[in-house]
Order: sequence, then structure tokens, then C-alpha cells
Amino acid sequence: MLIDTLLYFYMQVRLSYVRIKYLFISWLVVFVGSWIMYVQYSTYTELCRGHDCRKIICDKYKTGVIDGSACSSLCAKETLYFGKCLSTKPNNQIYLGIWGNLQSVIKCQMEEAAQLDFGTDPEPRKEIVLFDKPTRGTTVEKFKEMVYGLFKAKLGEQGNLSELVNLILSFADGNKDGRVSLPEAKSAWALLQLEEFLLMVILQDKEHTPKLMGFCGDLYVTERVEYTSLYGISLPWMIELLIPSGFRRSMDQWFTPSWPRKAKIAIGLLEFVEDIFHGPYGNFLMCDTSAKNLGYNDKYDLKMMDMRKIVPEINLKEIIKDRQCDSDLDCVYGTDCRTLCDQSKMRCTTEVIQPNLAKACQLLKDYLLRGAPSDIHEELEKQLYLCIALKVTANQMEMEHSLILNNLKTLLWKKISHTNDS
Repeated sequence: MLIDTLLYFYMQVRLSYVRIKYLFISWLVVFVGSWIMYVQYSTYTELCRGHDCRKIICDKYKTGVIDGSACSSLCAKETLYFGKCLSTKPNNQIYLGIWGNLQSVIKCQMEEAAQLDFGTDPEPRKEIVLFDKPTRGTTVEKFKEMVYGLFKAKLGEQGNLSELVNLILSFADGNKDGRVSLPEAKSAWALLQLEEFLLMVILQDKEHTPKLMGFCGDLYVTERVEYTSLYGISLPWMIELLIPSGFRRSMDQWFTPSWPRKAKIAIGLLEFVEDIFHGPYGNFLMCDTSAKNLGYNDKYDLKMMDMRKIVPEINLKEIIKDRQCDSDLDCVYGTDCRTLCDQSKMRCTTEVIQPNLAKACQLLKDYLLRGAPSDIHEELEKQLYLCIALKVTANQMEMEHSLILNNLKTLLWKKISHTNDS
């Protein structure tokens, strides 16, 4: 009898302990889940400010300050919609969009465009200077002089800058009435402060640049690209939090296209490097060569997703030459544009160490070598490592640059030219 009583008492205590244990675990799960959701919601509301962006732009449009080819659809007809938020920084708003029956990407600046500064955040956008140029009374000829001067400062002395000015004026004429109004000119001037927009205009006839569809103020709309990174798959944010970074990188490698398709995408990146290397308006430097900045369409043609860190070489040199430094680590723009620190002057030198091609090959090395056909694996690896070793200061760099680039394109193209993926 006593044993039965003690056993009963033990079982009751045991059940109470189990209940308390599971109650505590349940409470902990709810607490952690609520905290994660709160953090994510706070982050989302900070990063995704599409409503504010639209309000600022449409207020300016409705008061006649700005105008452009997308203004009526965005603010009056409401046929241009903000969709899924893709923003990674509060000042650079990026959304999937729908414009009528067309899928698009909407980009809007919530703060003043960041100047080429090293390691500093952009100053908050000030309403009092927003869309302040050109002023009332400015003639078209005067506006053309303003645009020409801006291009000269950014791109240097180029014999064909006048052609680029005319191209900008043609784009600025949003309603295609043959003239650029003051509101249209204000929008165009604001957009030209953005490195990405300028480069997109310059490269609009190139295959690997998304097409510009329209603009309103410093908001602009581009074509939508189906795949938005070289690697990986998109997972819900809660699952992303639980996956270790090392395992995530392995997953990225699993979820890539077949090798012939990867080769076609890689050829596209090499062609883009050619497009911006000593092109018609000078040399541009890729200062953030990341897989997340590159995408491709359903035909596996490469498309540049983010060109904000592709900058004119002359512009970068002008700013970096007066940059104070203690070590080479102080002479970096973005993640990939590095120069040396002159210890005798404690100033950064102006020559970027690596050319764009070397950085592109570094990105493509693992991407292309994984799954590469055995008959070209060794030669492909050799060419990629030669490419990665390229230095701007090397003798005959331009000749080596051209040779390696052509060798890589030829090697890849020969292997896929007979396949459906070509």
C-alpha cells in the first residue's frame, strides 16, 4: 500500500515536471518567435518605404515640379504598381512592379544620391534641395551646357560627349512632344546624379543592361529579370535564419543551372566587362563584383541587376587622390576597387590594382569549374587563374586582358555552341 502511494506520488510529480517543462519550452518558442517577427517587421518597415517614396514623387508631380514618362501612370492613372520589396538599404528603394501588363522593377532614392565617398553613409536627403535644378528661366541650350559640364566632370574629356547630351535630352522628353519642359529637365538632372542611371543610359543598346522603361523625378523603372542572382534559391526569411552560412553556400552551388547554361551566363559577364572597358565614354570600374548583382533571363542571357557600384574611372581617381590613409585598407571603394597607400605622402594612389576582368574571373571560378566537362576542365582552370592574376600595373596589361578574355569566351563558346543552350 505504501509502495503504491509513493509510486502514485512520484508519477504525479513526474507529470507536473513534464507539464512545466513543456510549458516553459512552449513559452520560450513563442517568445523567440515573437522577437524574431518583431525584428523582421522593424527591419522591413525601415527598408521598405515604398509608400513614402510614392508620396514624395507624386506630391512633386502634382504640384508641377517634376514630370516624366512614368508620372501619369504612377500618380494619376495608377497603372504602375509597387509589388514585392527588394530593398537592402533604406535610401535605395527597389520593388518589383507591374506597369499595365508589363512586369518591371521600380527604383527610388529616399535620400540624396551617395557621392563617391569611402566608408561613409550618404547624408539624409534634404527637401529644400530636392529637384532644385535647373531653375525657372533656364533655356534648353543652358541645360545642355549643364549636362555637358556634368559629363565632363564624371567622364573626362571625351570627343563624343555632345552625342551623349543629345541622348539624355531625347530620354528626358518623356511625353515625346519634341521639347524638354522644366519639370522634365528637373527629373533628368536628378537622375543624372545617380551613377547607375547614367551607366544604364550609356549602355542601353547593350544586351546585358536592363532596358529603361520610364522615369518620374529620380524614380525610374526598368525591365524585370526573372533570375536575380547567379547562385541559390530564394527561401523564406525564417528558414534563412536557421541555415548556417557554410551550408547555405553549399546549397547555392546545388541550385544553379546546368553547366552549358552557366557557361552562357559567364560569357555574358565577360561581354559586359568588354562593354565597360575603354568604351565610347571611357573606362568604368566594377567596385562590387558580387553574385547578387548579376542575374539572367529565361534564355540564360546575363543581365546586370545592380550597377550602383560601377563608376567612371576618372571620377574615382579624382576623389581618391586626396584620400588620407594609414594603410592599403583605407584605399578601398565598395568591396573591390582597391588602390595602394603611398606611405611617404599618407595618400591613396589613383591606380586601381585589379582590372574588372580579374574580379569577374574570381567570381566565376567556382561557378564554372563545378560540373565543367572533363575535356576542358584543366584548360578552363588554367585560363581562370591567369585571369585572376591580372594586374592593372602589369606590362602589356591591355594585350593580356584582351587575350585572356578572348581565350575564355572561345573555350566556353566552343563547348556549348552545338547545344540547345547556345
